[in-house]
Amino acid sequence: MDIKQLTALVTVAEVGSVTRAARLLHLVQPAVSRQIRTLEDELGVPLFERTQQGMVTTPMGEVMVERARRALLELNRAVAEVRPKSGRITGIVSVGVLESLIDLIPEQLVAVMSKSHPGIQLRILTAYSGSLQQWLDSGDVDVSLLYNLGDTRSLAIYPLVKEQLWAIAPPDAGLDLHPSVTWNTVFEQTLVLPIAGHGLRGLIDQARSACLRGLINETRSGAERMPTISIETDSLHVQKQMVLAGHGWTILPPAAVISEVRRGIFSGAPLVEPVISRSIVLGLQRSARISAPVEAVVTELTRLVRQLVRSGEWPSTRSAKS
Repeated sequence: MDIKQLTALVTVAEVGSVTRAARLLHLVQPAVSRQIRTLEDELGVPLFERTQQGMVTTPMGEVMVERARRALLELNRAVAEVRPKSGRITGIVSVGVLESLIDLIPEQLVAVMSKSHPGIQLRILTAYSGSLQQWLDSGDVDVSLLYNLGDTRSLAIYPLVKEQLWAIAPPDAGLDLHPSVTWNTVFEQTLVLPIAGHGLRGLIDQARSACLRGLINETRSGAERMPTISIETDSLHVQKQMVLAGHGWTILPPAAVISEVRRGIFSGAPLVEPVISRSIVLGLQRSARISAPVEAVVTELTRLVRQLVRSGEWPSTRSAKS
């Protein structure tokens, strides 16, 4: 088994065709077919099903493709780290970013890294916190922003910020950053909410429980009945679409919607009575050696988050240590 075989395996799996893979690899088609066949003979299992629609990975093929992709990435990282360099940090770093932060973090992180460490190549992967945690555990990402997570046996967690939740509504609802809005007011509206089990839904249910226990001063009808839910979804994008379509208000962290609020696409306001916040943390593999490129990204990412909070670009957010 060699690098050429693994490269052929991953490329064919990604494009679904030996012919297209050969073009990408600048090889003749028989050479790619031979590499795949040799690998299958060595392993003693078929890695692909040859169908009229193209090359489809078998269950064993999927396992090999996943491992091969990771092995090739680690090799590329090692080459980038040990290649002679002229006094600058070089390498490949995979960064996990929460879906709710994609409008706020990636573009600015790329700009910062391009200026401070042009020799570092970033790979930015976005997902919900559960998926990012799995990718960090498995080594698919080197560092990740995560949500409401403490230290685990495999991960070292560093708190960054606490972000207060917002009520989000159509512009004609007239919500404003000042004053804030109470949870009871929101619970009197028809709502578009995340599905049960979603991390954000857990915080919303926590607020609802606080209202029901009488932990706030207001006792209007919103605390006495279940809110009317028009739609439940696991997609932040769908939440926003449904609000725009007039199906109700929703609840989001401000980072996910601040640009649209400032442009007048939505109106929004911080939620109080009670104040419910989510914690954004930075995660690293506990057992992994922290390479110079990863350390540089961690430093710049942490600095960027703090700057966004200080400048007000990330509103209703405070340092986790304050």
